[in-house]
Amino acid sequence: MRRAVLLIIAAAVAMLGWGTVLPYQYAYAATTRGWGGMVGAAASSLFSVGALLAAPLGGRLADRYSPVLVSLAARSIAAAGAFSLILADSPTTFLAGMAAFGFGLSGGTPAQSVLALRWAPGAGDRRKVFAWIASGQALGMGIGSFVAGFLVHLDRPDGMLPAFLMAGAGFALSGLLIVAAARGDKILSGSAVNTDELSVGARQAFSMIRSSRPLVLTAIISIGLALAYNAQFESGLPAYGLTVLGVDARAVGIAAALNCAVILALQVVVIRFTAKRSAAVLLMIVGGIWVLAWTLLGAAAGLHTLAPIIFLSTFGIFAVGETLFAPVLNPLIAGLAPSGMVGSTLGLFTALQTGASTLGPMIAGATLGAGLSNVFIGVNIAISLVAVIAAVRLRTSLSSATRRPALVTAA
Repeated sequence: MRRAVLLIIAAAVAMLGWGTVLPYQYAYAATTRGWGGMVGAAASSLFSVGALLAAPLGGRLADRYSPVLVSLAARSIAAAGAFSLILADSPTTFLAGMAAFGFGLSGGTPAQSVLALRWAPGAGDRRKVFAWIASGQALGMGIGSFVAGFLVHLDRPDGMLPAFLMAGAGFALSGLLIVAAARGDKILSGSAVNTDELSVGARQAFSMIRSSRPLVLTAIISIGLALAYNAQFESGLPAYGLTVLGVDARAVGIAAALNCAVILALQVVVIRFTAKRSAAVLLMIVGGIWVLAWTLLGAAAGLHTLAPIIFLSTFGIFAVGETLFAPVLNPLIAGLAPSGMVGSTLGLFTALQTGASTLGPMIAGATLGAGLSNVFIGVNIAISLVAVIAAVRLRTSLSSATRRPALVTAA
């Protein structure tokens, strides 16, 4: 269990870097550096494109080689990408740094999930480990966003220097913590990987996933829930708050911290609540929570006095859904994955979510930039409803299917 604890800490430290940069990079690129809204949106999109390219590769490597070394390499790339932003003095170099940042961040995600599955003491503890990883990530992101809200100065070109330094240092330290967790473990040298578990590649993994109705429905749910929340957390939500609701930059940091606080406060209760409940039912609830939060954000545009309070409150509402979402998704995917392809399947799902999330900043930039805030809200409500419908069908599919024991546990 010591290794799982260190893995949770490593996940928290890594997200510290994400939290310091992502909520502020749009305003920094678009306004502070004077590069325009399209560059700000492109930076978020290229971050996601880098993640899209890295996730399947990271998953395949995690099946073939040591997931510890894969995770370390990915975090090193993320650290290098964050540090490179310090020297970025043009849109091209800034966009390249953001792409490297995203590549490194997501490249290690499948390997981290494989390690969580291997280092959990038993199958019944998997949801707990993933729940605490999510809590650690939320804590790191919340602390990073909150601290950066006081250190970042968007009125001068060097105002993001503290955020870039914290991001690079966070990913470097995270990699070292994972190596420390694996110290003395055969997995560090890759000898724990069986030859019959070698990945057969993302293309075949996609083909096998496509042939499984539960995996297809799970993909639709994960894409929808990611697109309607994760993809907007670092770009669309702050931009909506800043440009439509009129909140200030410090409120964005406070909202991220509130999101983290709610997750931490509810985690123990949620772990008990989710322990024996169907993953499909829990995902239905999450989609419903997303619908509620976006509806409130839409209403806030007409309530100028209450808008800042509603903006902060919705981050807390999103946090409730996040605490339900985090413990169940990866164990569900692992239980449904073809034998010997857990890492590849997790990597492909990460890529699918990230690929869809690439649309998030584009949706926000196109709609908010054109003054169509109602369209921005409506699109996210519709996406959330699609996820709810898919979760209902997943519940039916899992209930009627003949499942192996691991799938029953995961679902």
